[in-house]
Amino acid sequence: MISRRTARHSRIARGLPALALGLTALALAVPTSLPAAAAPGGPSAGSGEKATLAAAQEKTASGRQLTAAAEKAGLEVGNATMGWRERGTERAALQQRSGLLRYGAAARSSTSSFTPKGVLGVDISSYQGNFKWSTWTKKDKDFAYIKATEGTSYKNPYFKNQYKGAAKAGMIRGAYHFANPSGAAGYKQARYFVKNGGGWSADGHTLPGVLDIEYNPYGSTCYGVSKKSTVKWVTSFTKEYKKLTGKDAVIYTTLDWWKQCTGNSSKFAETNPLWVARYGTKTPGALPKGWKTATFWQYTSNPIDQDVFPGKSKALKKLAKEKD
Repeated sequence: MISRRTARHSRIARGLPALALGLTALALAVPTSLPAAAAPGGPSAGSGEKATLAAAQEKTASGRQLTAAAEKAGLEVGNATMGWRERGTERAALQQRSGLLRYGAAARSSTSSFTPKGVLGVDISSYQGNFKWSTWTKKDKDFAYIKATEGTSYKNPYFKNQYKGAAKAGMIRGAYHFANPSGAAGYKQARYFVKNGGGWSADGHTLPGVLDIEYNPYGSTCYGVSKKSTVKWVTSFTKEYKKLTGKDAVIYTTLDWWKQCTGNSSKFAETNPLWVARYGTKTPGALPKGWKTATFWQYTSNPIDQDVFPGKSKALKKLAKEKD
């Protein structure tokens, strides 16, 4: 005859597998990472799953890790954006003045009420997802740049939708490539860029492609590449881009990075338009050696990256129409 104590122990033993299964299901249901909506540019409709998947695939392929600064700026592995470090600095300043600020939330900053003279525009990436262009055309934004690629393995999953959307909204638009000078050769990355959205045509609506070369979000500032080798890498990219498109690529950078990583080279000043990032001021400030003017200036990231072409609309259309 089975005692009451033995029967009770038997019932508990039979219930343990179900309990284990329940705990496993609960663990699987708890998210282990922040949603993509918390990343640069803030939340937007449908921006989560595709961007997160693309970043996860890139991480698996490369094994790279973000620096502490890049994590703080809200980046995902394999998907860095224009001015990511400048943006992180501006966010920190805004948080000090406004308290905790969720990414993408508008806040008063030194540039929030400042509108520079010229043709105004924005730049976006996959973090903005299915972007509502009409919101910004109503704010007199007439041009746009959209991230297309990074290295030779990342493609913006929203690029086609964003690029066509900008054109449909009546904006002059172009694409940019986030460079990895420690990865594939410059000419190979240029080919990848052109193949995946970075091309150019003399239609008056397409701006020249941009080489976004700036702070390394995955390691040392200059990607572990010497100044001389960095200049050679940029030369390889820009020559190939010109060969493929008939147009000189725009170079996006900051004065600080350019000095540190190219030795303040003036090699490209006569051929390639310059795009500088500088926040919290009312001018683009000092420029890298050789350039007399900045063709584009990214002057704030609040609430998204905003830019200016310091000329008239006719001159911007000329940039989108004439071969170099």
